[in-house]
Amino acid sequence: MKYSTSSPYHSTAMVDGYLGVWQNRPIPPLESDVAITINQTYHHRPDLLAYDLYGDSRLWWVFAQRNPNALINPLLDFREGVEIWVPNIETLKSNLGV
Repeated sequence: MKYSTSSPYHSTAMVDGYLGVWQNRPIPPLESDVAITINQTYHHRPDLLAYDLYGDSRLWWVFAQRNPNALINPLLDFREGVEIWVPNIETLKSNLGV
């Protein structure tokens, strides 16, 4: 079984029917990235922001990959007032194939 391109596990191999050692899918910082401050609408809801920005709630993990120092826990640290960098959809298309 191969995970979809929107999954953080897409690059991770399956071993004997089990998920192998996780392979990171880095999101490189680019000048086209936009800094945003998480507002109350998205407090603890990266899936909602991913849906609003990319049309796919399954891309919530992109924010954690792009902001590893700000979002150590990708759900609990995704709170109102935290500033994060957000890649544009073209970056995701070229780097992740989504």
